[in-house]
Amino acid sequence: MASQPVDFHSGAPIDLDLSVEWMDGSGLNEPLVQVHALDEHTYILRQSLKTHYEGPFVFLLLGNTGALMIDSGATSDEETWPLRHFVDEIITDWLVAHPAPSYSLTVAHSHGHGDHIAGDVQFSNRARTSVVPASLEGVKSFFGFTNWPNETVSFDLGGRILRVIAGPGHEEAATLFYDPWTGILFTGDTVYPGRLYVVDMFAYIATLDRAITVMAEVPVSYLLGCHIEMSSTPGQDHPLGSLSHPGEAPMPMRPGQLLTLRERAVEIAHVPGVYKFDDVIIYNGKAVVDDYLNPSSGTEGGSD
Repeated sequence: MASQPVDFHSGAPIDLDLSVEWMDGSGLNEPLVQVHALDEHTYILRQSLKTHYEGPFVFLLLGNTGALMIDSGATSDEETWPLRHFVDEIITDWLVAHPAPSYSLTVAHSHGHGDHIAGDVQFSNRARTSVVPASLEGVKSFFGFTNWPNETVSFDLGGRILRVIAGPGHEEAATLFYDPWTGILFTGDTVYPGRLYVVDMFAYIATLDRAITVMAEVPVSYLLGCHIEMSSTPGQDHPLGSLSHPGEAPMPMRPGQLLTLRERAVEIAHVPGVYKFDDVIIYNGKAVVDDYLNPSSGTEGGSD
């Protein structure tokens, strides 16, 4: 028998538990996966930097009829990245308190780079699970975009209705997700405390504009991206490939930082190059990104 549905509207956005110290690869006995509950319906899972230098974050949002997982991490192997085990455990425990028949899981992505989709294979045979193709056509078809990228669409988890925002600039099929319950704008690799690789700056600015438009309409408490690459020293990042990030910058970013980022992007739009700021480093232009990620032969597109 189904329980009383959770009210995902009253009191939103809610207070969140952000009092978490993320494992940064420097501990001797760090787990393969770190799980943190922002509230009982919203989880963050981080992949250990010791198993992949990207140390990506995965987000799990639970609604009354289904859950959404944003990204699946950088590794397919369940022994080193047992993502499905932890996701199944979270959902099973949640359903004890909130029984619901035929509860579904949707595996979607902030974008299609390898460090965000490698874990998809762990869910390919999971019952009542949809894995959204990471291609542009797959994203448009699944979420119902009819005027990509000039629109946002809704995705209902059962009373927890998200906004899905077209987000090209870093990657052509990138998406951002806004969750009214938490007030979080999930920004993938579009905005995070790290190296922002922008292959199409004008598409990127348009994405920032769409996010800012949403932010003007609804309360946004935090921006959460999929990596932490900046250190606690302003303007200093942890080098690419580092297997530990001692002294990481805080994960959450504030709405005002999105406005500032947009101003910076406009200023540098016509001049490819690397631009360092206190909270982010912008790599503007495909050639600039390729040279940084693989200076010897051009990058293999699959990182960040």
